[in-house]
Amino acid sequence: MNKSELIEALAAEKGLTYKKAEEIVSIVFDAMTDAMVRNERIEIRGFGSFVVKDYKAYTGRNPKTGDPIEVKPKKLPFFKVGKELKERVDNGQ
Repeated sequence: MNKSELIEALAAEKGLTYKKAEEIVSIVFDAMTDAMVRNERIEIRGFGSFVVKDYKAYTGRNPKTGDPIEVKPKKLPFFKVGKELKERVDNGQ
């Protein structure tokens, strides 16, 4: 499922216009993105949690030339699946 399919499903399920459903989905995604930018943890019970992990700088290598390169420190979002979602997917429900 992609974002537009999620919008269509929300609109159909709740009897909303596509435009209103799109606005709701955008608000939710923007709020989640803003929380992760602030380094906050997002937990959705029964679904999973999103956290931002910090990665230190390291020396890597260019795969084409083999030359060493310095990789800067970075922060990346990470998703950890919740127990209920894991069980539902495993049981095919």
